[in-house]
Amino acid sequence: MPAFDHLLRLSDDTGLLEHANGATPRREHGYCLDDVARGLVVLAREPDPPAALRQLLERYLAFTAHAQDSNGAFRNRLGYDRRWQDRPDTGDWWGRALWGLGTVAARATIPRLRAEALAAFALGATQRSPWPRAIAFATLGGAEVLSRYPGHRSARALLKAASRSLGRPGTDPEWPWPEPRLGYANAALAQALIVVGHHEHDDTLADHGLRLLRWLLHTETRGEHLSLVPTRGWRPPEPRPAYDQQPIEAAALADACATAWTLTADQHWKAGLRRSIAWFTGDNDHGVPMMDPDTGGGFDGLTDTAVNTNQGAESTLALLSTLQYARNLEGGLPD
Repeated sequence: MPAFDHLLRLSDDTGLLEHANGATPRREHGYCLDDVARGLVVLAREPDPPAALRQLLERYLAFTAHAQDSNGAFRNRLGYDRRWQDRPDTGDWWGRALWGLGTVAARATIPRLRAEALAAFALGATQRSPWPRAIAFATLGGAEVLSRYPGHRSARALLKAASRSLGRPGTDPEWPWPEPRLGYANAALAQALIVVGHHEHDDTLADHGLRLLRWLLHTETRGEHLSLVPTRGWRPPEPRPAYDQQPIEAAALADACATAWTLTADQHWKAGLRRSIAWFTGDNDHGVPMMDPDTGGGFDGLTDTAVNTNQGAESTLALLSTLQYARNLEGGLPD
């Protein structure tokens, strides 16, 4: 069961603090929309949230709305002094904001919040980004919207644009990945192809995504457990295992495998989802848990010698999103 104690600890009346020293929030680093948007996804996925989580969802939604400008782009970094530290743009945080808004619009239990999120999503979806992961994250939000509102025009247009800009598998069977090296949250690129193919009724595009995901899951598996690519990225012949390994990578694999399993019912993807969950519970290159059972927080990284035991927002949300799948795993296809 996901425990939200630490997410509540990291949150205040403004938003979600980005970093922590151990389990203690570091206020001097302020907030970032990237994390708040991840929080929207996780909170909106809760089927029957208690009052504290409903209030947190509303607070994160207000932060996201405050970050958006009149053209639909978003700022990312807010200091603890409540001053923005950057200008609106369409980096990864734009894509994550659309993912979060789309998930709230599709799944939140409060109609008013669904409507507010949908309006902000529609404005943000008029923008386009040159960055592949930003497009991938935005696409996942668009797919959420279309799952509830199949005729939504800006979500449909966003997915059509993504179908033209997302990479395709290369011809080298040893390296089909559409980038020169693996980076971070890699599985989101494959997942985006899968959902665009599904909603656009393009089996070829969906197959491209499934092919990339199958290759990625194989590449990031060592024996029977995940051995994730490091923060600096990876490409052969660089050695593996490599460090630092980040929880966001395991969570992205969990999301993509859950999507693939839902759409195909192929047990291969259920096994990949289980492997992603197991990485957090200790089936990883060091055989150590990547979460603190006392706080509910996720550890920030797996280093070459140990665990980075700081419990920041990104790692905690990666843990929570993956444990949401673990909670529902035995009940059938994941939500």
